[in-house]
Amino acid sequence: MIELMKESAGPVLGFRAGGVLSDADYREVLIPALEKAIAQYGRVRCLVCFEEDFRGWEALALWDDAVFGMSHRSDFSRLAVVGAPEWLDWAVKMSAWLMDGEVRTFPREELEKAWNWVKEGAVSARDGGQ
Repeated sequence: MIELMKESAGPVLGFRAGGVLSDADYREVLIPALEKAIAQYGRVRCLVCFEEDFRGWEALALWDDAVFGMSHRSDFSRLAVVGAPEWLDWAVKMSAWLMDGEVRTFPREELEKAWNWVKEGAVSARDGGQ
């Protein structure tokens, strides 16, 4: 399950991820929302909050994540990953060098701090806050 968070606005998007993420989650929720924001603002800022019940990805969803991430790696000015299991937190930190923007991880109890960091300096101009 992936859902757009109500705090999302302009070039700043937040998503909740729980259970096992599916291809449909990516094709019906995550990818359309991000592509729309990228088309409108150029670069976006994104927060992904992993719920306690997060258990991973279906194989096709993992592929969707990798393909989208690599083809849009310069379209994110900031990415905050919140509440990820330890193994995923480590993987995010190790792969952050693939992204052109800043990447930070936060524990679940610092969700508000993560939102503040993602929103910091964001503008609604075409550059998405750069």
